[in-house]
Amino acid sequence: MALSFRFATEKDLSALLNLRLAVDAEQSRRFGNDRWSTTINEQSVARVLKSSRVLVARRNRRIVGALRMETKKPWAVDLKYFTPRCKAVYLHDVNVEPKLQRSGIGRELLEQAKDIAREWPVDAIRVDAYDGPSGGGPFYAKCGFTEVGRAVYRSVPLVYYELVF
Repeated sequence: MALSFRFATEKDLSALLNLRLAVDAEQSRRFGNDRWSTTINEQSVARVLKSSRVLVARRNRRIVGALRMETKKPWAVDLKYFTPRCKAVYLHDVNVEPKLQRSGIGRELLEQAKDIAREWPVDAIRVDAYDGPSGGGPFYAKCGFTEVGRAVYRSVPLVYYELVF
């Protein structure tokens, strides 16, 4: 079944919250309680909708994946590892419904994000991934991102990835 893509609105708040909670529950089931075991609630999702662009993937009008894009540098990113650029977009909260993971939805979301970034316009897409068994680093590498550095921020090991246009 084909996917459709669009930016989320406040009407999507409940679906986005449910997606995040489902992904976090699956991470906890597979890897134990760790970094992803944070407090996610309606208010935190509402803040995200106001501060960034949230791209959603829909199948049969139901949200099955989402990612967040913003130009503001995240607190955990150390710019010394990245290619010097005037403007970059940062990816966060890349989530796919657990039952549908490994079906290509995440890859299609990232391809859409690349097209959007080129039109934004920005010179690069950057993302930080948890450096551990549950981290998304291998996924980003398969999607064309290059590992540019590793760091530890507040005792959290991170791997930085970048895609330069």
